Amino acid sequence: MILKCIIVDDELMARKSLQRLCEQHESLELLAVCENATEALKVLAEQEVDLIWLDVEMPGLSGFELLERLPATPQVVLTTTKTEYAFDAFQYQVADYLKKPIAIPRFKLAVEKVLELSNRSKTIQATANHRKDIYVKTDGRYIRIPYETISYIENMGDYVKIITNQQTFVVYTTMKSLEEKLGREFLRVHRSYIVHLDKIVDIEENNLVIANKVVPISRANKAELMNRLNLL
Repeated sequence: MILKCIIVDDELMARKSLQRLCEQHESLELLAVCENATEALKVLAEQEVDLIWLDVEMPGLSGFELLERLPATPQVVLTTTKTEYAFDAFQYQVADYLKKPIAIPRFKLAVEKVLELSNRSKTIQATANHRKDIYVKTDGRYIRIPYETISYIENMGDYVKIITNQQTFVVYTTMKSLEEKLGREFLRVHRSYIVHLDKIVDIEENNLVIANKVVPISRANKAELMNRLNLL
């Protein structure tokens, strides 16, 4: 498995060191080296990326602020000179957390961890695509929700809101976790929304209508949305 990756770091020597490590690893394909989060956002809007080597402290947008702006988050390995961001790293569910300067054995271990997580995610996705329902826990019991009843899912921070034909469920989980469980009839069109493609009423510019709800479409996800629809 080859991981397509980018480096985001404002320090020249850190970028060069990481670039050298990436180019020498057989499982990595380095797509871009970015000096700041703004450059990274442009790359991520145009290319499919599996892994971000991400510095935390940068001028302008920090590494965490970059993650907040992404409609869909690939695997992330944080790189920093400090250890005080470890708790925040856990909150963002990053794959690993490396302290600079990065030793070669530690770098290789991080790559192995990302490969393992990526393979696990693909296995989960393949299994999920054969199912036609999910179970959510509410009031101490698990309720079955058939895929065909779900219109869209909305991010609410630590919770998500699942809107069905007749009912709305608020569940303690992440959008990323749901993405891995849902089938191909669902697509994340924005960092805050996953929609059931069969339930879309119409699309206009950067919005779509589903279940009387106007949902924004991010630029990064619009191409995938249009590819997944039967357009004439």
